[in-house]
Amino acid sequence: MKNIFILAGERSADLHTSRFIKQIQNLVPDIAFWGVGGPRLQTLGFESLFPFERFSLIGFIEALSHFRFFFQVIQRIKGELTRRKPDLVILVDYPGLNIRIAKIAHNMKIPVLYYISPQVWAWKKKRIYKIKRYTDKIAVIFPFEKELYENIGADVEFVGHPIAEEITFQLSKVEFAKKYNLDKNKKWLAFIPGSRDVEIKRILPAMVKTINDLQRTKCNDFEFLISLSYTISKKQFDQIIEPVKSYAKIVSEVYEIMKYSSLVICKSGTSALEAGYIGTPMIVVYKTSLSSYFIAKFLIKIKMIAMPNIILGKKVIPELVQKDVNSKNIIRNIDTILNNKKNYQKIKNELSILHEKLEKKKVSESASLRVAKIALSMINEKENKE
Repeated sequence: MKNIFILAGERSADLHTSRFIKQIQNLVPDIAFWGVGGPRLQTLGFESLFPFERFSLIGFIEALSHFRFFFQVIQRIKGELTRRKPDLVILVDYPGLNIRIAKIAHNMKIPVLYYISPQVWAWKKKRIYKIKRYTDKIAVIFPFEKELYENIGADVEFVGHPIAEEITFQLSKVEFAKKYNLDKNKKWLAFIPGSRDVEIKRILPAMVKTINDLQRTKCNDFEFLISLSYTISKKQFDQIIEPVKSYAKIVSEVYEIMKYSSLVICKSGTSALEAGYIGTPMIVVYKTSLSSYFIAKFLIKIKMIAMPNIILGKKVIPELVQKDVNSKNIIRNIDTILNNKKNYQKIKNELSILHEKLEKKKVSESASLRVAKIALSMINEKENKE
């Protein structure tokens, strides 16, 4: 039986990867999948070598503090690649570890497909040459990334962004309101603190303080909704939201909370891009350790952190970073957006452009199907060479 090694170390990667694995299984059922993956992959029969939650890190210093763990991961994967001899290695995002695994696989002459390549256009630009050297094919999700890799002679294909197929809604607005007992006459504020424990620890307290302050001053204006990710510690989450748990609604449907809320306050990253793609105005917040922040500030060459702003090439939505992530600033931006209908509509109009930029309109195939076909063609090419 053919086997494919996959490394998908984050919640979003777990979701994106589950999509193309389903596509591969529909096309060729008898392929085994193993490596590093989360609960979505494991429901598909994926064999994960390590506890998925150990990979949910953020920031440079946080990653360095887990050096011994990642050293053990690399050694274990190297041994397993030697023993199992996979027909293909697929690496999904997670550059700090995946570029090292790409080099190991390349030296073993195992074909390597990199899906959702690192943001070389933002920081550590020289990584692009390592990616070209150690991978056989790169599947990118932003159209401008294709040109970057083509300019250095890499084998690259733009497949479209996976959120174009992943964002679906199970509940109507009426059903959503009924489930969480929401008042339709109030404005719904969505707070999305992230899918990693370290994000919850750093970002959720400021969100809770914001909710608490708004409840005291404007309780008749808003419903407060907090998104709960399945990948985080429920115990830590419950401890932080204790001051607001009697009136804030804890919501598990992440896309519904984005779509039906008047405004989203979310951490930077995939959540911001998803909310932007859905078209809901938002405030993006980012907070990490002081050491990690200063290292990132030195290395990152772009002036914006929110993906919708970066893709659109201008600051459409507010960004709050580090010490600016506090109740006073969040409330000020909430008032600025919600109390100006013209500005609110302008933000919605700008965000609508994201659809055109993220979808691959020239080809009817979804990103997951395209990646599946690329993977299978690489396996067939390897067989023909042998």
